[in-house]
Amino acid sequence: MSGSGNDFILVDNRDRFVFEENLSEWIRSICQRKRSVGADGFILIETSKEADFKWRFFNADGGEVEMCGNGGRCAARLAFLKGIAGPRLSFKTKAGVIKAEITGKRVKLEMPQPSAAKLDYLLETEGQTFTASDVTVGVPHVVILVKDVEAAPVLRSGRTIRYHERYAPAGTNVNFVQPLADNTFAIRTYERGVEDETLACGTGSVAAALIFSLKGMAFSPSTFHTRGGEPLKIYFEKNENDFRSVFLGGDARVIYEGQLWEEE
Repeated sequence: MSGSGNDFILVDNRDRFVFEENLSEWIRSICQRKRSVGADGFILIETSKEADFKWRFFNADGGEVEMCGNGGRCAARLAFLKGIAGPRLSFKTKAGVIKAEITGKRVKLEMPQPSAAKLDYLLETEGQTFTASDVTVGVPHVVILVKDVEAAPVLRSGRTIRYHERYAPAGTNVNFVQPLADNTFAIRTYERGVEDETLACGTGSVAAALIFSLKGMAFSPSTFHTRGGEPLKIYFEKNENDFRSVFLGGDARVIYEGQLWEEE
């Protein structure tokens, strides 16, 4: 499935047929582009007593993480299409129980309660100084304001910031954001775990919307234009410096359904 350009392998694992042994290594293998299926992430859908289903989310490097906005939207729509849940559903993640609403191909996904944001501090890396802000929305994100997102050093500086000692040991995702007109923004993201720029990042767009709201530059709903070409809508309620009812909206498309051969 594809969530605004973020692509994921999803497996209905309610019968627990996926082996736990060497799971991370296997996920890393099948997420390799050109050598296997290829994906930004891997999702297992499993049973839950607390919600309609439980998910386990893995980045392409095989590491299991708490949350992924675009992956969550894909998981929600697949659960609806497979009859696992209705159009209004909830699923358990490591970041808590998440709600979602499906309308056609579009999914509006509730996000975890964000952390307190840190605004406009200087970040030095490899001889460069950036004015950065950060917030955690299930996973950590750094947000950097740029004048021209096309010229932003996403790969070079994104990689060094991702591993900066300030964010050790877990590291961070890094977003370069250009304000456009009428509460819209262009965004490019270097994703931790993928270790590359991705065509979209849902949690990154949410993080940027909250940061820019605190800076008086955004209001709900904000629109973020991703490299994948599909816009993401960010909804939130703000009370001074606190946020609640944070939602991510966008398309989640099924690309194909298939079966891995035993040799893979």
